[in-house]
Amino acid sequence: MANFFAKLKEGLTKTRDNIVSGIEDVFSTHDKIDDDFYEELEEILVMGDVGIHATEKILDELKKSVKENHIKRPDECRDYLIQVIKDQMKVTEEDYDFLNQPSIVMVIGVNGVGKTTTIGKLAAIYRNKGKKVLIAAADTFRAAATEQLEEWAKRAEVDIIKAGEGADPSSVIYDAVNAARARHIDVLLCDTAGRLHNKKNLMNELEKMNRIIDKNYPDIKRENLIVLDGTTGQNALVQAKEFSDVAPLSGIVLTKMDGTAKGGIAVAIQSELNIPVKFIGVGEGIEDLQEFDPDAFVNALFDVKVDEDSEDQVTEVQADRDTEFHWPD
Repeated sequence: MANFFAKLKEGLTKTRDNIVSGIEDVFSTHDKIDDDFYEELEEILVMGDVGIHATEKILDELKKSVKENHIKRPDECRDYLIQVIKDQMKVTEEDYDFLNQPSIVMVIGVNGVGKTTTIGKLAAIYRNKGKKVLIAAADTFRAAATEQLEEWAKRAEVDIIKAGEGADPSSVIYDAVNAARARHIDVLLCDTAGRLHNKKNLMNELEKMNRIIDKNYPDIKRENLIVLDGTTGQNALVQAKEFSDVAPLSGIVLTKMDGTAKGGIAVAIQSELNIPVKFIGVGEGIEDLQEFDPDAFVNALFDVKVDEDSEDQVTEVQADRDTEFHWPD
C-alpha cells in the first residue's frame, strides 16, 4: 500500500501543479477571507475539473467550517479545505459488499478507457486474495477484445467463458453464469460492449444480459462498475451520465490517473452522480489498480504527510474483506 501511495502521489503531480499550487497561491496572497478569496478558489477548482456542482458544495461546506471555527486568516483554511474535499468522496465498507459474497460484476465503459485491462487486473487481484474468479468475454463486437481477455485470464490464472467474434453477448453471459454456479465461483467478471453511438442498441443489449441473470439467479449480488479514463476530465463525467441512463451504476473505476492534470475529476464524479469511486489505477502493472481510498487520494493530491501506521490500517481494513463465502445452491 505504501508503494501504491507513493506512485499515486507521483502520478498526481500534474494535477497538483494544476490545482493545488493555485490554491496555495490564494492562501498566501490574500490577507483576509472575503468574496474575492472564495471566487478565486472557485475558479481554480472549476478549471481543475472538480466541476461546478462539486465546487459549490465544497465552498459551501468550507464557509460553514470557517464560520463555526472562527477562522480569520486564509492560510488557516488549508486543513479545513482538505477535510471538506475528503468528505465529498466517502467510500464505505458497504460499497465493497459484493466482494464478501458470491457476485456478478458487469464491467461497463467505452472503448479505449482500459476496460479489458481493468477486468484482467481485478481478476488477478482477487485471485491472489484466494477468490475463485471467472471472466465472461461478452464484448463480442470489438475486434481482439476476447483475445486480450484470454491473455489476461492466463496471466491471472483464471478461467474464461468466450464465444466467437460477433456472437450473441447474452449467450456468453448465460453460459458464464451457469459455469460460475456449477464451479462455485466467488466473483464473475463480465466484459460488455463499449459502444455508445447507438444508445438504444446498447441499452437493449445490457437489459437482455440483466434479464438472463435476474431470471436464473435473482438473489445473486450484483455490481455494475463503469471504467472511466481519468485523463479525459469532464468527458469522463459525460460518459458516466450517459451510461447511468443505460444501466444502474454502483461504482466507478478511474484509470490512467498517473500523469494526468485532470485528477480533480475524481471529486466531480462522486459529487455529481453520487456514485462512489471504488477502484483507481495509476499504472500498467497488476499492482497499480487498488481499491480507492479517498483520504489517501486527497493526501497525495495536497502532498499531506502521512505516517506508515495509517497506511497499515488501510491495508488491514482491506484484508478484513477477504472472507470466505459460498455460491448459493
